[in-house]
Amino acid sequence: MKAPARGAVTGVAIGVDVGSTSCKAVLVDGAGRIVGRRLEPAHPRVEEQTGRLVAALVAEAGVEVPVGATGYGRKRVAAARVLTEITCHARGAHALHGGGGLLVDMGGQDTKVIAIGPAGDVTDFAMNDKCAAGTGRFLEVILARLQVPLDEVAGYAARAGAPVTVSSTCTVFAESEVISLVAEGRPAEGIVRGLHLALASRVAALARGRPGTGPVLLSGGVALNAAMVTALAEALGRPVRVLPEPQLVGALGAALSVLERIP
Repeated sequence: MKAPARGAVTGVAIGVDVGSTSCKAVLVDGAGRIVGRRLEPAHPRVEEQTGRLVAALVAEAGVEVPVGATGYGRKRVAAARVLTEITCHARGAHALHGGGGLLVDMGGQDTKVIAIGPAGDVTDFAMNDKCAAGTGRFLEVILARLQVPLDEVAGYAARAGAPVTVSSTCTVFAESEVISLVAEGRPAEGIVRGLHLALASRVAALARGRPGTGPVLLSGGVALNAAMVTALAEALGRPVRVLPEPQLVGALGAALSVLERIP
C-alpha cells in the first residue's frame, strides 16, 4: 500500500492492539489506509512499549495524532479511546474485506469468532478464552515439543498421509499424548496434520450457528500458518480468506474507530 506524500494527509489516527504475544500499532490516513506500522513481541512493560511505538508513528505523521487502544492490555495504553477487541476486529475486517462475513481471529491467548453484518456491525460472537487448546498457543507448545520450526509447518502437514488423531482437548494432556505418539513411531508429518485438524475442529465448533453474511475471514498471527488455513477450511466446509496483514486487523479497527468517531 503506497503512502501519500508527507503533508498530504488531512486526517490521521493511530490504533494500538496489545495482545498476549505481540504488540501492534498502525497509522492510518484520512482515507483509512495504513501508512505506518509497527509490530513487536509483547513486552511486560506495556506502557513503555506502546509509548515508544506510538511516538515512532507520530514522528512519521509529523503531527499530533489521536490514539485508540484495544487488546487485553488496552487499559495500560495512553489513548484517547479504549475499545473492545470484538468491535475493533470487526471494524478492521470490514474495512479490509469491504463487506460482512464471519471473522475468525486466532491469536496466542484466545480465538474469536465474529459475525459481521454488511455495514460492519457485530451481529454475534463467541470466544475461546478459557483454555489454550483453542488458540495459537496450542500449536506453539506442541510444535516445540516435536521440534518442528514454525516456518516448516505447512510442509510437514502437506507431506502427511493420513492424519494422526490427537484426541486430548487440553494442551498439557495433548503434549503428553504427542510424546507417546512419537515414542510409538507415528510420523511427525501425520501428527502435525492431526494437531491442525484438532484445533480447526474446536474453532469450527465456536463458529457453528454463526454463519455471518459472507465468506469466512481469518485474522491473527495463526492466519500466517498455511496449514491452519487449509485445516480450518476443511473443518468448516467453506473457503477461508486470509485478510491482508492479518496481525494488524485489530489495530486497524482501533485507528478507524477513532478516525471516524465510531462508538
